[in-house]
Amino acid sequence: MQPANTSAPDRPLAGVRVLDFTAVMAGPFCTRLLADVGADVIKVEPPEGEFIRAREPKRGGRSAYFAQLNCGKRSLALELKHPGGLAVARRLAANVDVVVENFRPGVMQRLGLDYSTLAARNPRLIFCSISGYGQEGPASGKAAYAPIIHAACGFDLAQMTYQRGADRPAPTGIFMADVMGGIYAFGAIQTALLHRQRTGRGQFIDVALLDSMLSMLVHEGLTSQFPIRHPRHLYVPLRALDGYVIIAPVTPRNFEALAAAIGKPEWLADPIFATVESRAENWNTMMERVEVWTRERTALECETVLSRAGVPCSRYMTVGEAFAQEQIVHRGSLATIDDGSGPIRVPNPPFKLSNATTSAQPFVAALGEHSEEVLRGLLGCSDEEIASLRNSGAVIGI
Repeated sequence: MQPANTSAPDRPLAGVRVLDFTAVMAGPFCTRLLADVGADVIKVEPPEGEFIRAREPKRGGRSAYFAQLNCGKRSLALELKHPGGLAVARRLAANVDVVVENFRPGVMQRLGLDYSTLAARNPRLIFCSISGYGQEGPASGKAAYAPIIHAACGFDLAQMTYQRGADRPAPTGIFMADVMGGIYAFGAIQTALLHRQRTGRGQFIDVALLDSMLSMLVHEGLTSQFPIRHPRHLYVPLRALDGYVIIAPVTPRNFEALAAAIGKPEWLADPIFATVESRAENWNTMMERVEVWTRERTALECETVLSRAGVPCSRYMTVGEAFAQEQIVHRGSLATIDDGSGPIRVPNPPFKLSNATTSAQPFVAALGEHSEEVLRGLLGCSDEEIASLRNSGAVIGI
């Protein structure tokens, strides 16, 4: 394993230290972004390691899933059920800028690691809690993973209304609630850091996956309050010779370009396509007619012809095909990391700064790899203290 780079001066959050008590996805997604932009993220794991370390896909006994969500972080293995482990966690919290956790509400308080307790010793501390339903309220104690939140926020039933002939909500396989929650937590922490710089005060951040998903439902939230006369038209896959394409002629210029590109200039004078409103009302008819053209061509040919004409269009790709896209390669959208079992390509942050580095760091820590480094460097522990913590089982990996 490579040593953790905790000083990268060209990264925006260089010098910011984060104590990470998160697991699974939403929390690790947030703290991975913090590490990408230069924060020194110390991941606190139980002695057996975060259970995602055992999740597929695996190579050489190591989880690529864990690697993607946790690259760039230091690993400290603490037994929080042991008084010595708890004492170490509290001492560390007094020496960091940010604490992030995604336990069920109440767990950190029972451990004596809640914001009020820690802020008493470290008033500049920014403490971010990520949970399914938020820290307070009638549902706050409910167990929640992303699929539960997708159902609870209205997302799944909203999606169902857009699926032709569906008689039940679609299965969940992509955990959008976790990603959205992690992104909002990342942004909230930046906001709190800026606020602290201006005021000198830390604060508590409460991020709910439920709220994060609700923020996605812009049109649906409005139409639930204000019914509309005509259902919104949908963007549908059109069959090509070897796959599917999606086409979105939203503006008048898009429509004119589409009609010219597929050899249908007469559509410009057709009353059912004459205005934005009439095209919206006859959208399905328009797409059916466009599909006559797409069915005679490969998906790549459709995309090439229409994109050249200025029509928003894409063929449907697998994730593997998307990874190989020329645009993805050009932008450097992917980074290569190594967890000791070989290289893994993972997404970089989806933003670039002109005067700073924002990218995945290439190392993935073994369980407890940085325990001694953290204890010596942050807490100034002596050899005797470290030996005592190791022998008692409060800390491992040293």
